[in-house]
Amino acid sequence: MIQRKQTIFLLLALLALIACLCLPIGKIEPKGMGMLTIWYNLGLFTDGAVHAQPIPFVDLVVTGILSFIAIFLYKKRMIQAKLCTVSMILCLAWYAYYAFCALYEFQTIGTFHATFAACLPFVAFILLIMARRGIIADEKLVRSMDRIR
Repeated sequence: MIQRKQTIFLLLALLALIACLCLPIGKIEPKGMGMLTIWYNLGLFTDGAVHAQPIPFVDLVVTGILSFIAIFLYKKRMIQAKLCTVSMILCLAWYAYYAFCALYEFQTIGTFHATFAACLPFVAFILLIMARRGIIADEKLVRSMDRIR
């Protein structure tokens, strides 16, 4: 299981998603006087006040769970490839919501600044692409061996 390169890619993608869940993904400087607002996946934090925004959190948790499940489905390669595809779509959905909030929703509050953790779902996306390619290559290899028999 761990010898396969796609298992390593899936594990690294899972670690990138977990790191993104723990780190702030943006900061909002107020236009006038006020406190700096820090945006985590769970919501906005301003001086002890929490404004929940669970959509990015739920998206990354589901993506992480699917990646974790895909690690253990190494004998069912096509299901594993489909889980990678769904995880990639969820990463893109996370970025769509992130862009919507950064460009439209937070403009009324202040100036938005992205942080390093915002690139971690993209890293996970790239790793999921590499894992899916490895899974598809394994499936082709197994099918070609079945034809030879």
